[in-house]
Amino acid sequence: MASDEPKAKKQKLSEEKEKEEEKTETETPSEETPAKLSANTLFGMGNPLLDICAVVDKDFLDKFEEIVKKFKVEYHAGGATQNSIKVAQWMIQEPHNVGTFFGCIGKDKFGEILKQKAEEAHIDSHYYEQDEEPTGTSNLAAANCYKKDKHLDLEENWKLVEKAKVYYIAGFFLTVSLESILKVAKHASENNKLFCLNLSAPFICQFFKDNLMQVMPYVDVLFGNETEAAAFAKEQEFETKDIKEIAKKAQALPKVNTKRQRVVVLTQGKDETTMAMSDKVETFPVLKIDPKDIVDTNGAGDAFVGGFLSELVQDKPLDQCVKAAHYAANVIIRQAGCTFPEKPNFK
Repeated sequence: MASDEPKAKKQKLSEEKEKEEEKTETETPSEETPAKLSANTLFGMGNPLLDICAVVDKDFLDKFEEIVKKFKVEYHAGGATQNSIKVAQWMIQEPHNVGTFFGCIGKDKFGEILKQKAEEAHIDSHYYEQDEEPTGTSNLAAANCYKKDKHLDLEENWKLVEKAKVYYIAGFFLTVSLESILKVAKHASENNKLFCLNLSAPFICQFFKDNLMQVMPYVDVLFGNETEAAAFAKEQEFETKDIKEIAKKAQALPKVNTKRQRVVVLTQGKDETTMAMSDKVETFPVLKIDPKDIVDTNGAGDAFVGGFLSELVQDKPLDQCVKAAHYAANVIIRQAGCTFPEKPNFK
C-alpha cells in the first residue's frame, strides 16, 4: 500500500530527484522497500475495556468488586480494537507506540489501571476521560460515552490521526460514535491511506446496518468471521451462503477511493481463511493446533487482526499479512484472555 519512502532514502535524494520519487510511489505492498515504522503510524479507535482475569468460584462471576478484593487478579487493556492494536504492537516490538488508540474511560480507579496497562503494552493511548460513567469492565459503561467534539476534534488529538498511515476500527464502535468513524474514514480516503473495519458481530450487520453501510464506501480492508459474513450477506441480499462469493460481493460494494481496490478477509475458526483481493479470491490454511493446547479462543479474532495490521503497516504483501495474522491468533488461543509471551517468534 502507498506510503512515504523511508527517511534515510529521502535524505539521499537530491532536489532534482524529488519529483521522480513522487512518480515512483506504488499502490501495492513491496518487499523491497518496507515502510519505515515510527510512532503513531497505526491508529485505532474503539471501546476500551479493562479485562479482569481471575480464577474464581462460580458464585462470584457477577461480583466484580468482590472478585478484585478477594482473589488474585490480573488486569489487561482490553476491548476489541485496543486488543488488536496491542497485538500489532507486540508483533512489531520496536519502535514503541507505533499504535495510537482513542476511546472513552471513567475518571476512576479502573481508568487509572487501564491507562497504566496500555502504557505497559507500549500503546500510545489517548483516552477521553469523563465522570458520568465508570470505566468499562463487564459492560461498556464509559466506552459508550465517546464524544467527537470533546476529543477527536481537539487539535492535538487530530494531529495524531493525521500522523497515521493505517486506521482500524472494530464494528462495535458503530454503536457509539458513527460521526467519529466517518471523520477518520473520510480523512483516510481523501489522503489515500488505509482504512480497515471489522464486522465484529452479526448484530452489527443486522441492527446497525445503516451505520455500517454509511462507512462501507471508505473501507479498504474489511474483516469478519463466518457468522458475521453470513449475517452481512443476508442483510445485503447477496443470495449466497458461499464464503468466497460473499467475499467477492462485499469487495464489489461501492467505494469512494478508487485508487485502491477493497480487500475482504473472512476467517472461519480452524478452517481456511478466505481473502478477496484484486480480481481473485484466495484461501489460506490456518496453523494446526492440538485441541488440548487451546486455553481461550475469546481473543482469537482480535489477535488475527492485530497480526495482519502489524505487517500491513509495514507495507508487507497481503499473504504475509495473513501469515502473521494466523501466527498471532495461534499464540493467543494458547493463553487466557488476549495475552501473549514477552516476544513473538514470527518470521
